[in-house]
Amino acid sequence: MISLLLVILLAAPTAVFAQRTTSTPPPASAPAASPAKPAPDLPLTDTPPVVTDHQMQVGGRTLRYKATTGMMAMKTESGEMEANMFFVAYTVDAPAGSRRPLTVCFNGGPGAGSLWLHLGAIGPKRARMNDDGSLPPPPYQLPDNEHTWLEHSDLVFVDPVGTGYSRARNPEVARKFFGVRGDIESVGQFVRLFLTRFDRWDSPLFIAGESYGTTRAAGLSQYLADHGIGLNGVILISAVMNFQTLRFAPGNDTPYPLYLPTYTATAWYHKKLPADLQKDLQKAIEEARQYASGPYVQVLQKGDLLSAEEYSVAVKKLARLTGLSESYIRLANLRPEIQRFCKELLRPAGKTVGRLDSRLTGIAPADTAEQPEFDPSMTAIRPPYTAMMNAYARMQLKFSTDWEYFALGGGITSPWNYDLPGGQGYADTSVNLKNAMAKNPHTKVFIGSGFYDLATPFHAVEYTISHLGLDPALRSNIRWAEYEAGHMMYIHLPSLEKLKHDISGFYRFALRQAGSGSHSTASR
Repeated sequence: MISLLLVILLAAPTAVFAQRTTSTPPPASAPAASPAKPAPDLPLTDTPPVVTDHQMQVGGRTLRYKATTGMMAMKTESGEMEANMFFVAYTVDAPAGSRRPLTVCFNGGPGAGSLWLHLGAIGPKRARMNDDGSLPPPPYQLPDNEHTWLEHSDLVFVDPVGTGYSRARNPEVARKFFGVRGDIESVGQFVRLFLTRFDRWDSPLFIAGESYGTTRAAGLSQYLADHGIGLNGVILISAVMNFQTLRFAPGNDTPYPLYLPTYTATAWYHKKLPADLQKDLQKAIEEARQYASGPYVQVLQKGDLLSAEEYSVAVKKLARLTGLSESYIRLANLRPEIQRFCKELLRPAGKTVGRLDSRLTGIAPADTAEQPEFDPSMTAIRPPYTAMMNAYARMQLKFSTDWEYFALGGGITSPWNYDLPGGQGYADTSVNLKNAMAKNPHTKVFIGSGFYDLATPFHAVEYTISHLGLDPALRSNIRWAEYEAGHMMYIHLPSLEKLKHDISGFYRFALRQAGSGSHSTASR
């Protein structure tokens, strides 16, 4: 289950620190093996960050800002250093006494560094992709991002332990951070320290996460509330909070209806739907939503008690909405799983569709394989972002290290702990978000989803939010936006532009009831 999640979201397969050993005992005459030596501690330091000055043009105006780049030391109550968390903070030059909003941003995985939101959508620089989000040829470019959120809020990008340049002191200590609870607590500690060290306790505060980062953000919203830190807004990009909505597992039929509208959107994009559905994407998605929310759920609930006639009707309907053949729907027993869908939809053309962004396709090396050999949408984004993050940190932010920047996995070196009693059930932080909104009814929530996201499908987060049991008075605190792109919708230039427009409106909405005093979001 854990390895499946790491693939579904934005992380790479995990590794282990310890050397593998065989289960065969040594000969009786052989000396006993020496116990393995613990890995040496990394030389973590608590040094001042690097500050650099920058400026850019946004909307015809000059935006002057400082970038503060460094490591935040994570220490025990006794002062023992356990880890360093890498961060980049951007603050716009503003008059003394003004209270610009502050937004803390992070990605997911578990195992993804914050470079994706940082250099994709939110920060002042952007790793350039082709306008449709496909891979450009190297060498890659890092132009100014005219759609940066810095126009409305100061920004902090943080890499949780095991991602980016962030490191734990040793493998034993690292296990403390590699889990739902430990991850939330450490990022919560980072937020507290940042507010303290940079005198931002009186700033309007937002958190923004993507993918597993939305799992973290939902949990963090309650953690911060319980530690006296109020939020003005929670921004969820490609959200997942309830993992039952994503896990394809025996006995869990929940994901199949929730993925169906995204299957329909994907088939529409690749022109695999019947002619009447190909005429209008929104109408095709709505038909899939209606079937997924009622008849399809009933079909799956009946299981083996489904009659032959009901089964045949369901086969035809699913073939119509997915672009898959009726024979394949029968082979899948009415349950086409995500990986098999990605492989099967364009099999006759020798291609597979992307999981992070199903608009993108890749060449299928083995036409008889059951699942894709790689995710073409992941291989499109990794080289430009990794190269530009390394170049940017060293050349413009003046932060130098020989450590590898863990962009997508590599730093999560033991299984992720989902904090589930007895290993049963599914991780779910949506209740934390509900509790945070109840404790602080001024908290506003933005949810952005891509129609072509097969990692965290849009109908799944719709289901999660509709099952929160929110007080009716709080439902109007949530704002929704959808994009004709995938998991990282901002790699698609029109969606990047729309995202900035939507977020600008959300900041205005969330700050409308903020306390008196200057908190202007305009550039100066």
